[in-house]
Amino acid sequence: MSDIEDNEDQAFAEERLIEAVENQIAAGEPATALATLNKLTLVGYEREEILQLMAQVLAYEVNSMLETDQPFNLQRYELGLRSLPELPE
Repeated sequence: MSDIEDNEDQAFAEERLIEAVENQIAAGEPATALATLNKLTLVGYEREEILQLMAQVLAYEVNSMLETDQPFNLQRYELGLRSLPELPE
C-alpha cells in the first residue's frame, strides 16, 4: 500500500470516527459526549479540535476492543472523554 493510500484510509477512518462522535452528541448517548463538548468549549477549544480529541478517545477504545477481543468498554470510553484534553496513553 502506498503512503497516499495509507493517508486516504486514515482520513476516511478519522471522518467516520468524528461522524460517530457527532452522532453521540446529537443523540445524547452517552451523555458524557455532550458534557465533554460543553466543558472543552467553555475552556476555549474550537469545536473541530474537540471533535478530533473525542474521536481519538473513541479510536483508542475501538482499537483496544479489537486487540483484546472484548466488547466496547463504555465506562473506560466515558472516563477517557472526561479526562480530555488529556488523551489516553
